[in-house]
Amino acid sequence: MNILVALLIFTVIVVIHELGHFLLAKKNGVGVPEFSVGMGPRLITVAKGKKGFIFKLFCSQKYFENNEDWQKCTKYSWKLLPIGGSCAMVGEDEINEDENSFNVKGKWARFSIVFAGPFFNFILAFVFSVIILANAGIDYPIIEHIYDNQPAASSGLEVGDVVKSINGKKITIGRQIDTYTMLHPLTGEDVDIVVTRNGKEKSFKIDPNYKTYLFGFSYGTNEKAAAEVSSVTEGKPFEKAGFKAGDIIKEVNGKKIVNAGELSTAMNEVNSDGKEVTFLVDRKGEEKTFKVTPEPYSTKTLGFIASMDEKSKSTFDVVKYSFVEVKYWIETTVGSLGALITGNVSIKNVSGPVGIVDTVGDAINQSKSYGFKVVMLQILYMSVLLSANLGVMNLLPLPALDGGRIVFILIEAIRGKPVDKEKEGFVHFAGFVVLMLFMVFVMYNDIIKILH
Repeated sequence: MNILVALLIFTVIVVIHELGHFLLAKKNGVGVPEFSVGMGPRLITVAKGKKGFIFKLFCSQKYFENNEDWQKCTKYSWKLLPIGGSCAMVGEDEINEDENSFNVKGKWARFSIVFAGPFFNFILAFVFSVIILANAGIDYPIIEHIYDNQPAASSGLEVGDVVKSINGKKITIGRQIDTYTMLHPLTGEDVDIVVTRNGKEKSFKIDPNYKTYLFGFSYGTNEKAAAEVSSVTEGKPFEKAGFKAGDIIKEVNGKKIVNAGELSTAMNEVNSDGKEVTFLVDRKGEEKTFKVTPEPYSTKTLGFIASMDEKSKSTFDVVKYSFVEVKYWIETTVGSLGALITGNVSIKNVSGPVGIVDTVGDAINQSKSYGFKVVMLQILYMSVLLSANLGVMNLLPLPALDGGRIVFILIEAIRGKPVDKEKEGFVHFAGFVVLMLFMVFVMYNDIIKILH
């Protein structure tokens, strides 16, 4: 089921991309022999020929090419495999001097046709963002939690502050904070934070250097639930002491623990000095005592969460922040590519179709318990991410991509004459081969990550 949903998302995004090419090709008089949804053998083909509409089931390639009645018209096909789609244009990948050929059109007409594909992906991301924000709320960068004993706790920041910038980088939505620290790793130097509090702007400095002691376990986030150990990290103090997932912590250094909220408070008190801690545990009705000495741990963090979804009654705000969402994903994609080039992000973190299917599946599984509406919003959210990502990737100035074609059009505009079509075709073909080899590598990387 998750695979089908992922394929549906991918197909919608690609078809919208091809629709952009199609509409601008039609507007500029470029012939489009076929516009199709899916890949593989044709299931249904419809065309308006000289004698009216023609409807053909399982149209063969021979019939498609030789039927005289629809040689000069556009055929619309639904193909067997629900993977993507295509818009075939006359003269797109061949030398053709017909008046309806892509290559005989003016450079700006060709530019608009090529650019329309990625642009339509951004439009789709915007439309889906409007639906998401109208239903789930806007991700305002409001500080909702400050971790005890962590850097932000002593900086003067307060819950309710609205983050406006970090080190001069404007912050509009909450997720920008995590993205900023991911693309600009904290170095240990003070971080400048600007917030608004009660309508007034305030500036703070945070020393991100954080030292603590870790026990190597996790427990549920529901503060009223039992203080049950949900997982134990291999090779860490809790595992070495003999703890197991499912153990319920009843006491910490003699202090009774009733729920996860009390456990959280107790752990904040005992993980600051590295001293041995005594735990009383209930394991399937049997009480056990463990003595654990935590291990030192150093990191760099801001120590607060500033992401609070709130529904807005203002249509203007929903539209405004939908533009912000699309801008955010475009900037994040570009920033991630930059980090990939500089080495701040490993190429192993790049995901292809297999990784995307796995990510979509995880997102759906995690939201199922919240109901159908949340699942649909999660699917739309993934569609926004992928659509904006596809738009940016296609605009990269690389052969075989839309961005590569735009580069040749711009070169033509600068030098006053087009690049030799055979040479351009060779460059695009070579780029396509390299792109396919890269996709094979990414697919292999995805499979390895899933297996591990």
